[in-house]
Amino acid sequence: MKKVLSGLGAGFDTGLCCLFVLTFAAAMATARADDRWLHVKVDDTGGEGEKVRVNVPLSLAEKVLPCIHAHDLEGGKVKIRGEVNGIDLRALVDAIRGAGDNEFVTVEDRHEHVRVAKVGGDLLIKVREDHDRSKVDVKVPFTVVEALLSGGKDELDITAGLRALRAQGDTELVTVNDNAQTVRIWVDSRNTGE
Repeated sequence: MKKVLSGLGAGFDTGLCCLFVLTFAAAMATARADDRWLHVKVDDTGGEGEKVRVNVPLSLAEKVLPCIHAHDLEGGKVKIRGEVNGIDLRALVDAIRGAGDNEFVTVEDRHEHVRVAKVGGDLLIKVREDHDRSKVDVKVPFTVVEALLSGGKDELDITAGLRALRAQGDTELVTVNDNAQTVRIWVDSRNTGE
């Protein structure tokens, strides 16, 4: 769990947690019976054995996310930092979407295997690392990818991505398995995780 939360940075404080919990509790009454739910399940398989379960209606997340202004998250959008300079992500996604099913990138070395492919209407990313036997699988429908890229330059519109996810059927988005933890993120119509 510490590994997951460490990425939130030092500014992630109790006040933000309280704000989220209060907003979540107040808005739960507005969740519709036909709503899609985002589920996050994290199990620490290391020493402390922590377990985290998050079950949030996408309609609620769409309303709450624009209210959070912390770090690179502003108004439901996240600034893309790092190695994207000189890459037109929108043009890249348009080119991949128009192409047939294919494995576009495969990188293999002694310790890591990475595969990026298009299968059906989904973008698939698979990472295998030998040193800790970790496996990461990401599956994102192209309609969601396009929605994420509908914001301004160098940003992901998370709110638009959530809106696009609501139109999808049951979808497994992310699974991570390594020596320290397992993580699963998915969307379905149930208000509880497994």
